[in-house]
Amino acid sequence: MTALPDTAQPDTAPPDTAGGEAPESPILVVPYMWIGDFVRCHSVVRLLKARWPERPVDVLTSAMVAPLLDYMPGVRKGVVWDLPRGKLAYSEHRALAERLKPEGYGRALVMSRKWKAALAPFLAGIPVRTGLLGEMRYGVLNDVRYGEKKLPRMIDQCAVLALPKGAARPAEWPVPQLVATPEEVSAWRQRMGLAGDRPVAALAPGAVGPSKRWTTEGYGEVAKRLADRGFSVWVLGGPGEKDLAAAIAKLDGEKVRDLTGKDLRNAILGLAAADVAVSNDSGLLHVSAALGTPSIGIFGPTSAWHWAPLNPISATIEPETDIPCRPCHEPTCRMGHHACMRDIPAEVVFDAALRAAQQAA
Repeated sequence: MTALPDTAQPDTAPPDTAGGEAPESPILVVPYMWIGDFVRCHSVVRLLKARWPERPVDVLTSAMVAPLLDYMPGVRKGVVWDLPRGKLAYSEHRALAERLKPEGYGRALVMSRKWKAALAPFLAGIPVRTGLLGEMRYGVLNDVRYGEKKLPRMIDQCAVLALPKGAARPAEWPVPQLVATPEEVSAWRQRMGLAGDRPVAALAPGAVGPSKRWTTEGYGEVAKRLADRGFSVWVLGGPGEKDLAAAIAKLDGEKVRDLTGKDLRNAILGLAAADVAVSNDSGLLHVSAALGTPSIGIFGPTSAWHWAPLNPISATIEPETDIPCRPCHEPTCRMGHHACMRDIPAEVVFDAALRAAQQAA
């Protein structure tokens, strides 16, 4: 387990509680609900457990990402509640607040900058509500943190909320951790009919927005080459990646297994079982890295410095050609050529994946 930086070690001073917050009251983390951002917020949990070892930490979660909490050390439980996107839905936030009240939370940390993200903790009367100012959230927050423009990475914007107000940032944040036991991974493989002694390569070809997806042909070529080297190849992702998985399998169907579907747990355990994972800049790259699986991240329109996992990965693949519009951080290529992904050769990705698997072995 990675040691926390000195500045994140448990306090020796009296507990720094405030505003009616009981010293041993539980803490609620309100994270982003995208897979990668949700994983990233485990750094916040680790900081909180270092600062207050005896206080339980719960996490608000959607049903889709809830399985991740079963593998996060330091989390007591998840509060599962699906709030609608794109509208205020006051009645839903009021109902969530009623669900939160009996928990007796003394503090809530709100990761999102949106005003409505802090509404349920406010309505629930949680004594200390910490977050960035964001959408002028005076009132719904009472421990407002400023200076977010000086924090260009999301991990910095989230993790500072777990520090005392005004505290200096550590040189490094504690990395997210996901822990799947060998017994659970083995039982899952048996249930899925995936038992065998061949090395496993997991491919995660999906991403939020088509611009972040490397080419289907590229993934198909990597799948074929890895299968020819003796790997079992599993394609992982959500139901939206079914067509991608089918297209990749079509290029070498006999040796590629489609494991995409609605249950995120299958992707988690598939990545835990894999000897190497190849992924776009997506949530599953963060899952793989947090599990400690050797991971290859493919970055086209996005900046790896901003968005790569905090955990070390085996290789970051980016185009070597000069592409003036990169990085654009746009979900769809505005130029129409998608050169930042098309210019990444399958040979480069295959070599990185094979090398990472061999080094891990």
